[in-house]
Formats: sequence, structure tokens, C-alpha cells
Amino acid sequence: MVKSHIKASRGDRVFIGCVYIIATIILLIVAYPLVYVISASFSEPLDIMTGRLILFPRSFQLRAYSSVFASKDVLLGYRNTVIYSLAGTLINIILTTSGAYSLSRRDMYGRTTVTFFIMFTMFFSGGMIPTYIVFKNLGIINTFWVMVLPGAISATNLLIMRNYFQHSVPQEIIEAAYMDGCSNVGTLLRVVLPVSKSIVAVMVIFYLVGHWNSYFSAMLYLNDRSRYTLQVFLREILIKNDLGDMGAGSESSTVEMTLLYESLKFAVIVVATLPMMIFYPFMQRYFVKGVMMGSIKG
Repeated sequence: MVKSHIKASRGDRVFIGCVYIIATIILLIVAYPLVYVISASFSEPLDIMTGRLILFPRSFQLRAYSSVFASKDVLLGYRNTVIYSLAGTLINIILTTSGAYSLSRRDMYGRTTVTFFIMFTMFFSGGMIPTYIVFKNLGIINTFWVMVLPGAISATNLLIMRNYFQHSVPQEIIEAAYMDGCSNVGTLLRVVLPVSKSIVAVMVIFYLVGHWNSYFSAMLYLNDRSRYTLQVFLREILIKNDLGDMGAGSESSTVEMTLLYESLKFAVIVVATLPMMIFYPFMQRYFVKGVMMGSIKG
């Protein structure tokens, strides 16, 4: 087999070179803060405060991580965040998939009207205070459900998934399933979802990251510290000027705690973001495929 090589013109080489240069600059801009935070979490606090830490640690220590995992608040927040994220994402996927599949069916009566009301919520909302009153009347304030039910369905994600079902899932296989006697639920579970793994993965990433990073809802609707999320405890650590629970002692101990706080806040950031950083590479191929198919189909 004869391989043909097309020689790139000078303009093409210049263009590709510029693309690589721009991409490298963007990579450095994005990667530097991440590397700096990780390095700071392992560095001596004095190196951070004096500005001697530039990229990689000049010295190595694990006291910050020891303090993080010794804190009952951080471990409690970690547990609550994992529970809220997993349960909330499961509810999101079930409801979003069911609603998107229903709206994608051409034989659904009134689907245009339902879609209009869903889109209406994207532009207008009741506001913070009316929403709080509604949640209070429902009796879900300071409960597990206030963290997973209010955002059970995202209108944007629902419409994205509906469009995917309409344009990327062949109607012929759905019709064949009906001819074989498959019900609507059976068609969704046995035919549609197996060929829609990419869009489901995209929705899982969107919802899971949203739940994991959520702290505003916890601040508004949770009163019991035992129900706080990790992000709320992280916020407390980042905005306070001392280590709080570790107390104040002599002047030397106060200085030591102040120094430790500098590396402690970076360690908490790493601990809070590490699960998502580990999770994303496993879902990346589905995520990229889903985005590409959505762009091709329009």
C-alpha cells in the first residue's frame, strides 16, 4: 500500500506553530496555580509567607495534612459531601433521563408546551427569600433533602439530553423495540441508555461536580454543623485568621499556628478537589465523545 504524504505549506506550518505556542501558554496559565497549591500544601509555612516558594517545594512537610485529617469538622464535611453528591447525582440522572426521554418522543402530547415552561424557568425564578419560605413550609430546611431535591433537575441539562435523544439516537431502533413489544420504560432502559453512555457521562460529571462544589445552599438552608458540607468548613478555614479549635497559648505557639495556617489552607484545598481530579480522567473519553456528538448534530 502506497502512503501519500502531503507537504504542509509554509503558512500551515506557521499556523500550527502559533497554535502550539498559544496552547502552551494557556497550559502554563492553567497549570501553575494548581502546581503552586499542591506544592504549598507540602511546603514549610515560612517559605510560603516569605515568597521563596515559586513552583516546587523547597522543603517537605506533612503537618498540614495531619492537621486536616485530625480535624473532626473536615472529616464530617467530607462524609456529608460524599453522601449529598452521590445521592443527589443519582436523583438528578434518574429524573433528567426520564424527563428528557419523554420530551424527545414525538408521540408525547403537549411536549412543546411542557418544554416552553421548562425553558421559562431558565430566565425567571422566584428569588432567594420566596424559595426559602417554600422550603420552610415543605419542612425540608436543615434536612438531607434540602441538599438534593431543590436542584433535582437542571433545565439546561434536561434540554441538552432531550436534544441528544432526538438527534443522536436512531428512531429506527426505538420503533423496532416497540414492534417487538417493548414498553416505554423497557425501551429507555434496554435500547436508549446503552447507546447513550456518552451523554449520561456528561450529565454525571456536570451534576456531581455541582454537588461537590456546592456550599451556598448549605450556608442558607443548613443550621446544624453536623450536616455541613466540606466546602462550608473549607470556607471557614480560608476566611478566619487563626486555627480556631487549636486554641491560643503562648506567643510562640500563636506564631507557630499562624505559620501552620498558611500551609493548612492549601492542604484543605487539595483534599477538597482531589476526588474530582481522580474521577474526571475515568469519564473523560465519554465526556469528549458526548460534547463532540452534540456539536456535530447541532
